Amino acid sequence: MITDINQLDLNKTYSYADYLTWEFDDRVELFNGKIFKIGPSPNRNHQEAARELAGNIWTILKGNSCNLFMAPFDVRLPITKNSKSDKEVYTVVQPDLCVVCDENKLDSRGAIGAPDLMIEILSPGNSKKEMTHKYELYQEAGVLEYWLVNPTEKMILIYILKDGIFVGQQPLIEENKIKSPLFPQLDFTLSEIFN
Repeated sequence: MITDINQLDLNKTYSYADYLTWEFDDRVELFNGKIFKIGPSPNRNHQEAARELAGNIWTILKGNSCNLFMAPFDVRLPITKNSKSDKEVYTVVQPDLCVVCDENKLDSRGAIGAPDLMIEILSPGNSKKEMTHKYELYQEAGVLEYWLVNPTEKMILIYILKDGIFVGQQPLIEENKIKSPLFPQLDFTLSEIFN
């Protein structure tokens, strides 16, 4: 039984089946089988941005087929669409927010397969992970839209998947309205997010 993260070999490759057996308090994610610790509790700016984004998005999505989820929520990104066994899944992330419109991707443990929208909020200490590792993982998994939210700079970067490659939209700053190609019904300015 693994009750302390220090019992794990951080050089080893782990699957979701392994992840489910761990009984320690540390929150972790798996990126292609490698363990990444989730940092300390998010700061106030991070929490406020998450709350405001969730509220605005949920107001629009409520009553339709898409579901909004907030961390901690396991999203399993299998290598192929046929890799559904826990032993075949090597990437498990906990995005700050995600939207899943396909009910078949949801189960009692979270989501399996790429959500339609992933939102990561930058905090001191997680920027490299969100801007490089997760960007690549989400692109490879087929996430249709990825938002990087920077509460310090009051800015959002939106990436749209086109032909398997993320294409960046014009950066949005505080006075801009959100421009989501996937969810054009979203209608709020960034100033509503960054108080």
